[in-house]
Amino acid sequence: MVNKNSEKMNNDNIEIVNKIMELKRERNAVIVAHNYQRDEVQEIADMVGDSFALSKFCASTNADTVVFAGVYFMAESAKILSPEKTVLLPERNAGCPMADMITASELRNFKKNYPNAAVVCYINSSAEVKAECDICCTSSNAVKVIKSLKEEEIIFVPDKNLGNYISKMVPEKRLILWEGFCPTHHRITVDDVIKAKEHHPDALILVHPECKPEVVDLADFVGSTKQIIDYATKSDNKKFIIGTEMGVLYSLKKNNPDKTFYMLSNAFICPNMKKTTLESIYKSLKDMQYKIEIDDEIMQKASNALKRMLEVS
Repeated sequence: MVNKNSEKMNNDNIEIVNKIMELKRERNAVIVAHNYQRDEVQEIADMVGDSFALSKFCASTNADTVVFAGVYFMAESAKILSPEKTVLLPERNAGCPMADMITASELRNFKKNYPNAAVVCYINSSAEVKAECDICCTSSNAVKVIKSLKEEEIIFVPDKNLGNYISKMVPEKRLILWEGFCPTHHRITVDDVIKAKEHHPDALILVHPECKPEVVDLADFVGSTKQIIDYATKSDNKKFIIGTEMGVLYSLKKNNPDKTFYMLSNAFICPNMKKTTLESIYKSLKDMQYKIEIDDEIMQKASNALKRMLEVS
């Protein structure tokens, strides 16, 4: 039974959450949620985290069914790492504009120009694109993955902003960047940072490396959602300006009730990450929808790239 005193739960939510919990037991299911999901969705999840943490959790859980409160490429990754499990995406149209900025055929053609380069893809990409890559990475482990490669020349897709950040952290490697980006992070400007700092001069600025290079350069700390949460939790500072999707505030406030958090911009909302609701999770478990299905050959090739990432990490 859900806690009726929870601040996030009204009476309607309590009823539907109790139904979800009953179905979870019947299906031997777990619910995983990305840090950018709605507060009430994060609250009922068995695991909340960034792409890297969720990838590892889905690969290790003994559940028969994984309900993925996230976007399509994340649910695909869970299925690739656990092909024997049923992986459900509650909102079938929860996509990722960045992942859509490159196709497998485009990557195949691009690779022809750099025959000696290793190919690394951000986990924010489709299974078909992962199948064309040597290894995957997340924002948490990208620098470590790049450093692990023997090749000096590396094709990095699809996020040019994360790629730019990595190239500064690993200058000995030559990164060839695809011109993709996350629209939510990419729209943030230097002016946003300046204004936020003017309003909160004693706050530290923590940003995600999907932001533009000129925004990243002004930050006090740069990291994945988990790294941002960990940094704020361990820091002696009491005020922070957060430069990533607003959903991360749930964990930040939960872990740090004595600290204050401000959003770098009110534009930090990913519409796709907000599509999943308690109602859609309930329907997903009730009707076992929507199942992730991946071609066997693509599954195997993409699995090699993901598993190699997990070995490095």
